[in-house]
Amino acid sequence: MSAGGSPRAGECGDTETAAKASAESVKPRRHIRRQRIITYVLPGVLALLLACAAGFLKWQESSARGADTARAESVRAATDATVALLSYRPDTVEKDLEAARSRLTGPFLDAYTKLTHEVVIPGAKQKQISAVASIPAAASTSASARHAVVLLFVNQTIVVGHDAPTSTASSVRVTLDKVDDRWLVSQFDPV
Repeated sequence: MSAGGSPRAGECGDTETAAKASAESVKPRRHIRRQRIITYVLPGVLALLLACAAGFLKWQESSARGADTARAESVRAATDATVALLSYRPDTVEKDLEAARSRLTGPFLDAYTKLTHEVVIPGAKQKQISAVASIPAAASTSASARHAVVLLFVNQTIVVGHDAPTSTASSVRVTLDKVDDRWLVSQFDPV
């Protein structure tokens, strides 16, 4: 600059040239930074996203398999328990119904025990009643890892003394809880 404060000839051009040079040197740095992001960061982000997606799909598949297993196991347990609860002979009624109790849990266990000791066992012995239950159809209504509900269609044939057998058909909603790796009946509701 001259003493008067006005730019000298050629100084404006130097400032513009310096600004252009500075802008041009920033462009390669930005280009290098983008290349580094694309080269190092993007593959890592993509790998993380793929790992998350694979983990989610594995968890979902495992949950579905667990629910399928719970359904199958609970239907089998409900079927076996219902047959045991509703089948007995007068000479083995105590043993038959005592064995059925091992398939029960909670308040239903207490109610069933009271009913069998006060009504079923004395009646079966006194009147020579025998009962045989079968399950022609069963379906899972809901099932999780620890709780299940199963709908059963029950056929029961009862013989009193020397009378002719009588057959009844009914449906029952059986609620089960998984206790110590066993499906146990916690509710037994006629539908």
